Amino acid sequence: MQTTLHPTPARVFMNPTPMTPPLRLALQKSGRLSEASVRLIEACGIRFSRANHRLRALTDNFPLELLYLRDDDIPGYVADGVADAGIVGENVVAEKRKPVATLERLGFARCRLSIALPRSDAYEGLGDLHGRHIATSYPNLLSDFLAEHDIEASIHEISGSVEIAPSIGLADAVCDLVSSGSTLLSNGLKEVETIFRSEALLIAHPGLAPDRTAILDALRFRIRSVLQAQSFKYILLNAPNDALDRVTEILPGMKSPTVMPLAEEGWSSVHSVVNENDFWEVIESLRAAGAQGILVVPIEKMIL
Repeated sequence: MQTTLHPTPARVFMNPTPMTPPLRLALQKSGRLSEASVRLIEACGIRFSRANHRLRALTDNFPLELLYLRDDDIPGYVADGVADAGIVGENVVAEKRKPVATLERLGFARCRLSIALPRSDAYEGLGDLHGRHIATSYPNLLSDFLAEHDIEASIHEISGSVEIAPSIGLADAVCDLVSSGSTLLSNGLKEVETIFRSEALLIAHPGLAPDRTAILDALRFRIRSVLQAQSFKYILLNAPNDALDRVTEILPGMKSPTVMPLAEEGWSSVHSVVNENDFWEVIESLRAAGAQGILVVPIEKMIL
């Protein structure tokens, strides 16, 4: 069972006492999700060192202990309270079905769980999956999909190297994680159905004690500040004063743009924040309105 909790206002967590035990955060011990998780923790201003690839690491300036685990084990460790929280793929949480709380969608490690067939096989729709022998590491998610669409097919559960199953005669289809699709192509397979989309999640034990919750809230506050900053750009530009109304209408900013007079008479400098999704359209509109000398700067942290 997966429980979703709405974000709560972060509590300020300052100067923990030596008696405060650190929050235990489980991370995947290797792979791209692990690397992205470490970058996120570092971007939160938390310092740590994982010497000799040890499976535990204590941070220097925040009450946090990192546990490096197999991704499949993280939901169970969090559900059992061995780890207080964890960063793991949504696909693993959905497959393992442990009673954990989902706190944040982190936006990285995006992938999809898809059914793939040999490239030589014709495929015209879900009906072509009837009678298939499908190899997968995700039997629960695959079983749900087959039942939802009334497809009669057999599931062969294997723990790894799913994509080679058709070539060795173990199955005639696979259900596996896909990022770019290059692994499927290199094994003579084609993606025919996507059954689940996934990204990294921050999960937690649903019954954390108040002292654990206070540290976790402080960590979530930092994480949200980093993630929000990734979606925005800081923009600076010069505009003639007679165009300021048009420019500020294009740039509403977080509340309103900052406008400061320039040394040159009749001109002002305008500072604001632009959503990444709207960036190029906004730039084109600003140029058309008369803006000049437009500078764009990445934002490291963003507190709303």
